[in-house]
Amino acid sequence: MEDLVRGFYRAAFADPLIGPVFTDVAHMDLEAHMPVMCDFWESVLFRAGKYHGNALQPHMALNRSVALEQQHFARWLGIWQATVDSLFLGEKAELAKTQAVRIGGCTTETPVSM
Repeated sequence: MEDLVRGFYRAAFADPLIGPVFTDVAHMDLEAHMPVMCDFWESVLFRAGKYHGNALQPHMALNRSVALEQQHFARWLGIWQATVDSLFLGEKAELAKTQAVRIGGCTTETPVSM
């Protein structure tokens, strides 16, 4: 799980559209955030029961600092899908992409171009 999450954040931090949201607005400490995100995705994909937080709350707070728009979610989704596809195949990989669509509030399950 860590390879997936790290790969995603490596690409997201480098992205000109959403990278600054992570680095300049949220001032995200990746090392501190990694265990949380790994627990989150393990719970989503494998029903591991490791994540007990409220994933929406910090994103709502972030949205008060910078207007998160559909283009931000589309880019997030595109990076996530590309990262999943670069590392995995199969049922869980497809579930990871489907769940990201749901989490991101997107209305389509087709991959978003980056």
